[in-house]
Amino acid sequence: MKIAILGTRGIPNHYSGFEQFAEFFSVFLVEKGHDVYVYNSHNHLYQEKTFNGVNIIHQYDPEYILGTFGQFIYDYNCIMDSRKRDFDIILQLGYTSNSIWYFLLPKKPIIITNMDGLEWKRTKYSKPVQQFLKFAERLAVISSDFLISDSLGIQTYIDSKYNVSSTYIAYGAKVFKNPNEKILKDYNVEKHNYNMIMARFEPENNIETVLDGIVLAGHETTVLVLGNYKTKYGEYLKNKYQSFSPIRFIGVEFDINKLNNLRYFSNFYFHGHSVGGTNPSLLEAMASKAFIIAHDNFFNKAILKDNGYYFSNPDDIKNILDTIKKNDNLQLVQNNFEAIENEFNWDKINGEYLQLFEECISKSKAGI
Repeated sequence: MKIAILGTRGIPNHYSGFEQFAEFFSVFLVEKGHDVYVYNSHNHLYQEKTFNGVNIIHQYDPEYILGTFGQFIYDYNCIMDSRKRDFDIILQLGYTSNSIWYFLLPKKPIIITNMDGLEWKRTKYSKPVQQFLKFAERLAVISSDFLISDSLGIQTYIDSKYNVSSTYIAYGAKVFKNPNEKILKDYNVEKHNYNMIMARFEPENNIETVLDGIVLAGHETTVLVLGNYKTKYGEYLKNKYQSFSPIRFIGVEFDINKLNNLRYFSNFYFHGHSVGGTNPSLLEAMASKAFIIAHDNFFNKAILKDNGYYFSNPDDIKNILDTIKKNDNLQLVQNNFEAIENEFNWDKINGEYLQLFEECISKSKAGI
């Protein structure tokens, strides 16, 4: 098959979950003998024409000048280029800024879209933007030949909202097996003697809820807060907790080895995400044998099940800090690690995507 992957900033990954998946999956497809093309922003750090056998197509991306609006132009450029390539399948990762160009998609390829999370629920967006995202979501549903949900919650939502079926394929993670305690020196912490939370600084990720609970508990254990705090909301949080010395804002860290070690050696790992599907950082925490305290919502519970503790407000955080010990819950940690090995591993995920592609080709040829 000749396959294109659209909707990311490109590979190798220097940004987030979809880029990571695009990197792993595209290389997997090449190893299986397929002809694969990934679209990259023109200013991506990687400027070569191929990556581990994957063809790279750079397209102009003015996001660095225009902000979010630039993504629409980048997606337009990618879609227009795809019309010249004679692809069998186009995999779209997300829909936010590409679905408005659905009428420009080439007619021959099968269009498969991963529906991502419920973007319109994100509180960082104004009401008009949220309404647009709902519109974009609908366009993606009606213009795609097949849909993928990376969360059972998203699958249920799409079925109930649009009466359209989607294929559930989870996100994946690599198990972490080689901890290195020396990395902790860079952060001035000791193993099992610090807690951490890692997320984008957005209200729906509940960083404030977690930190309010930590302040309420009054414990002196160091808390590492990882993420880009150089935003309006980030500066607000940083200023709010500046007098509580155990809370330390670290900034962004993309080195997966450092992140895995931080998670592995942490005491509590707080996961506050409340919007979206299967969150990659949750799976990575499970794969790193972190002891996870997660926001109480369907998406997180569908992944963690009974192998974590849940919170909804600062009082819950305080109660967990006061009463729960990691050493008493090591079986939960092991259960999560085994779930990554058996259910959320990349080989399985990649295989399920490829199987879906083959089924879609067969259905298309049969006129189904």
